[in-house]
Amino acid sequence: MTQLLKDLTPRQIVAELDQYIIGQHDAKRNVAIALRNRWRRMNSAADMQREITPNNILMIGATGVGKTEIARRLAKIADAPFIKVEASKFTEVGYVGRDVESMVRDLVEQAVNMVRAAKKEAVQVKAQQMVEDAILDILIPPVKPTNGQMGFENEKKDADAELNERTRERFREKIRSGEMDDRKIDIDVQQNQTPNIGIMGGAIDDMSMMNIQEMIGGMMPKKGKKRKVSIAEARKILLEEEAAKLIDMDEVKEEAIRKAEDAGIIFIDEIDKVASARSGNGGGGPDVSREGVQRDLLPIVEGSAVNTKYGVIHTDHILFVAAGAFHVAKPSDLIPELQGRFPIRVELQSLSEDDFYQILKEPKNALTKQYVAMLQAEEVSLTFQDDALREIARIAFEVNGEVENIGARRLQTVLSHLMNDFMFDIPDVIGANAHVVVTKELVEEKLNGLVKNRDLSQFIL
Repeated sequence: MTQLLKDLTPRQIVAELDQYIIGQHDAKRNVAIALRNRWRRMNSAADMQREITPNNILMIGATGVGKTEIARRLAKIADAPFIKVEASKFTEVGYVGRDVESMVRDLVEQAVNMVRAAKKEAVQVKAQQMVEDAILDILIPPVKPTNGQMGFENEKKDADAELNERTRERFREKIRSGEMDDRKIDIDVQQNQTPNIGIMGGAIDDMSMMNIQEMIGGMMPKKGKKRKVSIAEARKILLEEEAAKLIDMDEVKEEAIRKAEDAGIIFIDEIDKVASARSGNGGGGPDVSREGVQRDLLPIVEGSAVNTKYGVIHTDHILFVAAGAFHVAKPSDLIPELQGRFPIRVELQSLSEDDFYQILKEPKNALTKQYVAMLQAEEVSLTFQDDALREIARIAFEVNGEVENIGARRLQTVLSHLMNDFMFDIPDVIGANAHVVVTKELVEEKLNGLVKNRDLSQFIL
């Protein structure tokens, strides 16, 4: 992880983000610096490492301008555990609902899954060898050669063992080449006997319930079940089991906790929903627990120890990125202590018509490229003319201005309405090897009437 971050300079991180996100250079620069600071901290003097805390970021911008996408792509670049949570789903301690500590537990769960997957990859070759041996043992049970005993009977057994070994090798080649994938065999599959438990009496949180179920499941004996499956399916099932046997879960847990603490990123979306304007009439009504949620967030963002089923995790060096549209509330409506925990503030710009055009054309995952890929699966080629893309961008921008500004998400609505007839007619009416060209005239014909009818566009676009 440290090596990966060393190879990524802030400029390279921005260049990577540019492949997926159009504009928002200020936000990209700040998250790139925050990511590089991870490596700088881990390579600084040992006595200073604990002192250097991350500069948490507050992104302010309307929906659909790229806040979530920036954070998600950042985590992917760094190969870091990443979790996205909605601030509005948390409730103050004492109310029924999710408590804020669950976001840290989810992050650790994500880190464990990442480390486990990496370890599985490392033992893949050995596990495949063991799976092949297990399948061969079912197909052709091995014959053990005799050890140093004389006589005709023993010579016959040695010859049988040699023939058995040659047959096993021939079958091993067939299994590897996939010739025997459809053949059915009986295998033993381990089943965890984890019961569903209900607790009577007072309320109990999800974490405690999971721990109780896991503890009781661990005490109960694992039960084997015979299944008749094809060799292809048996290979998948047994590979999971054999790989799990080769992985040291204690080592996975330790590494995952370390990875989550040093590289974890928690993206708290809709933070403006827990900021309520101070009206001075006392906290009442539906806003009653909003300030409580902010106060519960404080120790997590500031740095505290959280108990998880994999061990205690310290949140001091987790990077928190918060985001919100702040249409009604303002960042200053957050409690002052929480404002202080997000020292870097970035305002994301609303998208222009030209930005929409670039979003349709440039990113690796552009919507137009997604449609091209989907139609390629039907053996139909699709081309968008340049002036058609400009017209789609113009219409999306116009609708955003008149109906509701939902940013780049409007492009999905517009493109979906434009392409629906083609998507429905392929492959029944438009067959394989056809070529579909989207022109400016086609876009105008399909969408202009809809845009002009404002009442209709409010419902459809």
